[in-house]
Amino acid sequence: DVMVRVTPTDKDPRSLVVELTDATQRHQIDREARLMNQHGVSRQIIRQLAHEIRNPLGGLRGAAQLLERELPTPELKEFTGIIIREADRLAGLMNNLLGPLQLPRKDPINVHEVLEHVAALIQNEAFDHDLTLVRDYDPSLPILMLDRDQMIQAVLNIARNAAQSMERGGELILRTRALTNVMLGKERKKLVASIEVEDNGSGVPEDIQDSLFFPLVSGRVGGSGLGLPLAQDLVSRHNGLIEFTSKPGRTIFMLRLPVESA
Repeated sequence: DVMVRVTPTDKDPRSLVVELTDATQRHQIDREARLMNQHGVSRQIIRQLAHEIRNPLGGLRGAAQLLERELPTPELKEFTGIIIREADRLAGLMNNLLGPLQLPRKDPINVHEVLEHVAALIQNEAFDHDLTLVRDYDPSLPILMLDRDQMIQAVLNIARNAAQSMERGGELILRTRALTNVMLGKERKKLVASIEVEDNGSGVPEDIQDSLFFPLVSGRVGGSGLGLPLAQDLVSRHNGLIEFTSKPGRTIFMLRLPVESA
């Protein structure tokens, strides 16, 4: 991004001063500030939404238990058992969303092991699609201090969205790079690990790109709109940030994580 300023000179009105300024970094800082503000609002919305969902779950579970007592056969009771188990699972999820911020339990992790775990899950889910998974790893990437489960969930949410955006199949690229002297938020980091998830699907609709990390915003029919805000939240717990660029045929989500000493 380049800013151009043209100013007439005082001494000669026929002369101009043309200034070319690299505005890439300023635009990047502004964009990251917007993403961080979105994240703060998203966390508040998710907590309010979780509170509203949790209240009727108790009634749903209680009704299923009462119904189970009236059913004559074990076969029918299997269905109420499903309702009860799913209600318990959702209640646990809501409690996690409503509870205090869970700090990551960081251990020395090879991020490529996390990506391989995600790749196996995505390939299992997309076994009936013509999906090509490409690995483009940087072997020089150092060991990172990460919460393995949180990072798997964050990358999986993004990779799953990418795979689902390619309904007729396509290419999904998992890429890693080590970046030096990177502005992350308002701070300059000497070393940053970049995890990129690229797909050649339809891209993020332009009308939702500025609000993509808000809860309930989704470019896919039937999407919950919770996967990306949750991924952003998990990455932020590692002092990182998720950014993206998108156009039809090429969408890249980038997880930027500062490299900390083990």
